[in-house]
Amino acid sequence: MSTQQSTVHEAQILEQFSKCFPVMKQLRPAYTHDAFTQRVTEQRSMGYRLAYVEVAGTVVAVAGFRITLCLSWGKFLYVDDLVTDAQQRSKLYGTQLLNWLKNEARRNGCSQFHLDSGVQRTDAHRFYLREGMEKTCYHFAENL
Repeated sequence: MSTQQSTVHEAQILEQFSKCFPVMKQLRPAYTHDAFTQRVTEQRSMGYRLAYVEVAGTVVAVAGFRITLCLSWGKFLYVDDLVTDAQQRSKLYGTQLLNWLKNEARRNGCSQFHLDSGVQRTDAHRFYLREGMEKTCYHFAENL
């Protein structure tokens, strides 16, 4: 359980993207700081947004997401990235961020909320199931 006040923010500027990098690197270790901030900046033009939980000036959880539309789901919020700092887990920061994302989906008129999670991330899967999400499909991919 969290003992310090935490707030969710949406990153809008390079300084905020940079604050998110140490936590996001735990999920996306291949990125350098500069490559991460460049990619976030590029993806923002395609609707990518970055939200984070901050405690006492320190980012403890980060989510990259977008709101989009498709035939199968209608308008939905898709979470590309969701990670809580390894030292801050089990303090409800992930739940706080997930709830913020679901509320953001509702505020934007989305009818569904989706995310994919790597098959190896069993701890994350337990978290998503505990938070009321359902495992609904398999995702297939191929490098080209």
